[in-house]
This record gives sequence, C-alpha cells and structure tokens, in this order.
Amino acid sequence: MNIPEIFGSMVFNDKAMKKYLSPDIYAALKRTVSDGKRLDIHLANDIAKGMKDWAVSLGATHYSHWFQPMTGITAEKHDSFISPDGSDGVIMEFSGKELVKGESDASSFPTGGLRATFEARGYTAWDPTSYAFVKEDVLYIPTAFCSYGGHSLDQKTPLLRSMECLNKQAVRILKLFGQDYTTIKPTVGAEQEYFLIDKNLYNKRKDLIYTGRTLFGARAPKGQEMDDHYFGTIKPRVAQFMREVDEELWKLGVLVKTEHNEVAPSQHELAPIFSTTNIACDHNQLIMEVMQKIAGKHGLVCLLHEKPFESVNGSGKHNNWSISTPDGRNLLEPGETPYQNAQFLLFLCAVIKAVDEYQDLLRISVASAGNDHRLGANEAPPAIISMFLGDEISGILDAIENDSDYEGIEKEQMKVGVHVLPKFPKDTTDRNRTSPFAFTGNKFEFRMPGSSSSIARANTVINTAVAQSLKSYADRLENAENFEDALHKLIKKTIKDHKRIVFNGNGYDDEWIAQAEKRGLLNLRTTPECLPYLLKEKNIELFESNKVFTREELEARYEVYLDNYVKTLNIEALTMVNTVSKDILPAISEFTSHLCKNFSQQLNLMPDLVGSYEKTTAQKLSDISETVWSLGTEIKAAMVELRTLETNYKKAMMFVDKIIPAMNSLREQVDNAEVLTAREYWPLPTYGEILYSV
Repeated sequence: MNIPEIFGSMVFNDKAMKKYLSPDIYAALKRTVSDGKRLDIHLANDIAKGMKDWAVSLGATHYSHWFQPMTGITAEKHDSFISPDGSDGVIMEFSGKELVKGESDASSFPTGGLRATFEARGYTAWDPTSYAFVKEDVLYIPTAFCSYGGHSLDQKTPLLRSMECLNKQAVRILKLFGQDYTTIKPTVGAEQEYFLIDKNLYNKRKDLIYTGRTLFGARAPKGQEMDDHYFGTIKPRVAQFMREVDEELWKLGVLVKTEHNEVAPSQHELAPIFSTTNIACDHNQLIMEVMQKIAGKHGLVCLLHEKPFESVNGSGKHNNWSISTPDGRNLLEPGETPYQNAQFLLFLCAVIKAVDEYQDLLRISVASAGNDHRLGANEAPPAIISMFLGDEISGILDAIENDSDYEGIEKEQMKVGVHVLPKFPKDTTDRNRTSPFAFTGNKFEFRMPGSSSSIARANTVINTAVAQSLKSYADRLENAENFEDALHKLIKKTIKDHKRIVFNGNGYDDEWIAQAEKRGLLNLRTTPECLPYLLKEKNIELFESNKVFTREELEARYEVYLDNYVKTLNIEALTMVNTVSKDILPAISEFTSHLCKNFSQQLNLMPDLVGSYEKTTAQKLSDISETVWSLGTEIKAAMVELRTLETNYKKAMMFVDKIIPAMNSLREQVDNAEVLTAREYWPLPTYGEILYSV
C-alpha cells in the first residue's frame, strides 16, 4: 500500500481542484474561502462541473448534501447526476445551484419546537471550507442545515459562527503585539475511544441492540485490574480491522495516526493529527461511521456508547484544542521562557477566564444520558469543571499575582540507570487524567466529551467563551495609554479573579468535592441538572452578542437535549422490563425448578441428604425473583405515570429521582441472580464472554 499515493485520493482537495478547475476558478474559490465572502453563482457552476467530473472519474453516480442535524449523527439524501438528454438518453449534470443549496425536511429532525410537522421546508448550504469527498460511489458535499426561517438546526453552523467570532477577536489581540494576521483558526485533535465485540454475541443482547450498552451483567472474574490490556499486543482480528479503517480514512483525507489498546478489555483508541476545528469535527463523524462499517466486515460491532459495560472504563473523546496562525504558529506554545512570553500568557489567561465564567456551558456541551454514566470514575473526569495547569505554569501565575520573582523550573535530564539508554529532557509538569480541562504543554485537553457525541458542541462553547475573553481584553488594551502596564495589570487581575478554577490535584478525591463547593464551582452531576443553565441570561447574552446562537436557537436546543435524554432513558427502561419479563425471570424460574427437582429426586434416594447448595441457592433465587418482579412492576408503573407529566424537564427529573434508582436496583438484583444461575440456563452472553471474545 502506497500511503502517500492513496491519501486524500477520494477528496476534492487542492490537488484535485487544480486538475479539474481552471487556474482562475481555483484562485477565485480559494479567495472566497479565505475571505469568507458569498459564492457567485457563475463561479459555483464552474466549480460544480469540475467537482462532478472528478467524482464521476472515481465511479460516483450520485451526490449528497452531507449534514449534521441535532441527532448527533450525520444525515444524507442521494440524488443522481443523470438528466434527460432529449433523445431518450441521459447525460451527467451537476449545477452550481445544486452544489450550493439543497432542500431537506426540517420538521422530521430534532428542532426543539422551531418547526412543526406542517412546516417542513429546510435548506442545506455548501460549506466550502470543508472538502467534498467520494464514498461508496456518492459525492458527499459537507453542508450546513437551517430552517425555512434561517434558524440553525445542525451542529456545523454554530461551530462555523464560533470560529468566526474567535478569529475576529484573536486578530485584534495579535495586532496589539504588532502582528498583522487576517485569519486565526482554532485547531483540534480528537482522540476516539471505542469497544470492539463479537457480532454474534452482540446479536444475543437486546440491551446492546436497542441502547448501545449492557443494562445487565455481573462483572467478569477478570476486568482491567491487571493493567495488561492498555498498550498491550493488538490481536490479529483487531489489527486487521484497524488496518482497513486506516486505509479507508486515509483515502478520505483523515489524518489518523495513533491506535492502541485502551485500559478496559476489548477497548481501543484511534487518534488523528490536529486539523482546523471544522474539518476535525467532520473527520470525527467520518471516523465513527467508518469504524462501525468496517467492524461489520470483520464480524465485529464497534460500540461508541460512553459506558457499555459496568465495572470497567467507559469511552470518551478527548478534545485537544489550540489556536493557530496561517503560518502554523501555535498561540498556546509557551516557548523556552513562558514567564517572559506576554502574548502566550494573555491567551492562556483568556482560556482560564473563559472556563471559569462559562463552566456551566462546558458541562452542558458534554451532557447526555450516556455520559452521565461515565463521568467521575475509571479515568473519566468528574462533573465538576476545573483546570490543570501543572507546576510550571501555576508557579508563573502565582509569581505574577504576587508581583514576585519567578525562579523557574530547571529542566532535568531523565536518567533511568542504564548507560546505553538515551537521556532526554524531563517535562516540567506531569499529566492529570482526572482533570476535565488540562493544559498539556501547548494545548488544552478537554477530557469530558463522550465517545458517541459530536465534538462540535464542545468546540462551539470553547471558541465562543475564549472569543468573549479576548474581546474584553482587546477593548481594554486598545484604549490603554501604556500598553505594557495595562497588559500586566490585566493578566494579574485575570489570575486573581479566576484562580478558583485551577486545580492540580486528584479530581476523584472526596475532599475536592467539598473544596470545589467552597470555591463556588458547580457540581452538575446529571444532564437535567445542568441543562437549565443553558438559558441563563449571561449565557444567552454570550451567544447572541457573538452571533453564534439566537435566543430561539438556544431555547430549541434546550428542548432537543432534554427530549433526547428522556427518550434515551425511556428506551432503556422499556428494554429492562422487557428483558426481565421475557428472559431473566423465566430463566431464574427454570433453574430454581431444576434445583428443587434435583433435590427432591436425590432426597428420595438419600433421606439424610442435607442439600445445602440446592436449598440455599433455590431460596436465594426465589427471593431475588420476588424483588425483580416487584422492581419491574414499579418501573412499569412509573413509566405510565411519566406519560402524564407535562414537560420534558419534569420527565427528566422523574428519571433522575425515581426511575433510574429503581433501574439500578433492578440491575443489582439481576446481576446477583446471574452469579447464582448455571450458565446453561442464563439467557444472555456474560461479560466474560463478551469482553474476551475478540
């Protein structure tokens, strides 16, 4: 396989554009993208023809406006290139109008009340900042999605808006430092965690099929306690899957680079090289889609749920975020002497201020029913937002706040006691896996997003919040009489006002929860607890003033997120009671009957038989059956009551307060029964079978 030759071969990138577009058209398109101006229809027609000719040369017969509605996954509709030629034949055509605008039903996707069923018209609009690509004989055109009234109904539009406002404010700041840029872009590298399990076992678990996670399952005799799976030898079946995923993604221009076994058995990770945030989000959607498709070809299923298995790690999506100039300079690079790097310190402080002031929005950006199971345990960060800066950066900020000299941390050479091994400089700070928002050298790693979610939500919040910080800085510094003096005071004030958000310790420690409360930090443990903060006036003002969301769009998203939470848990609850009544209870009853029958037969032959195992186990299972039946009945009754509640918020809180505790109790009882029941009677594949089948 010639990787440089196949990389991007299915992408209408610069190389393809130069071949299929005239030099004038190519230059005009690049100017349109760089300047952010509207696309002229005549230019669009020429681009559409070149794009179609390129796609057809690769076997494409259809095109699709590829968009990202608020379902969390992508959407597509395929139209063929054919048009009648007037002589009972067809020609392959594609117009500029078809390229730049499409139409889709805007009422059948989540809208949060923005569109009623009879208000169906919605539009898709080409995003020329993200390359089109060919996949399975279809030309995919990345697009935004909006309603007939112009409201954003997707993930891409607000992300692009947030990138524009961040660019505007970052350019203002850099001009104050004598640097004349017109374009500053946030960049992201999103690490994707996932599980691979055998498809035959998956098909025997209704909970996995319907919900993406196991609602029942006693822990296996061996989990992740031996730490032998992390970075361990990749098994042949998984390695073949990874190789094919790499090849497919490289063809689509996705810069996937790192892959390895994760901590939990059957868990793995794939990580790409940094890209511009908009493209990184598109690529992450492709990564998830391609992994699930390729898994099926290998008799596997790729699980992207945040917590598919209890007692082992869940899966996240670590969002590594930074800001870069067009010539590749990272604005979060401290340099050799970060204490003297005022520009770096100002951008660093802008992020600190943003995270502290909008910690509620960051929590909302990762909120989902699935992620609620994951946060706070097994190397996932807690629900409390805090920042890890490390010893060196924290020391610098302390020195600035106290107007004291910073002595610096001398870089040590790592010595491992073997002369033949090379020496290398030791990093000046450690890494903190329990921190939700950690500075890791020249970027921030936001560890809270769940493995199934779109990273667009989190990055829209980060971009907008940081842009707001930079705006307040630029407003103050542009009018300063003495720039250096004002800059020092501004950095010092930011540190003093927002240092509460900085925490370099153990995020799992119970003492941190109490300390965070004293600091005034929010601890929003569940999705229904955090979602109302989306409509706080300060948050509406943030998004409206930066033209990222309107009030109506935020109100719609509040309803969409609540609706998704309620529907997700509704499916889980119904699946639980269905599985219990049709599979679990009959299995327990059958095995209990078997025990009693065996004991009775043996007793006839051996009147003095004690039968401790049979009698004790049968009694325990009988007691469990009663409890399971009672809990199942309780959940059913609660689900009937749920339908009478007026709002999704009330329904969500009923899940939190009443139904989820009952579901957890039901699971505990069923898992206890699994341990007691003979394998041949248990109706579900066990954790041991699932996690060690691949």
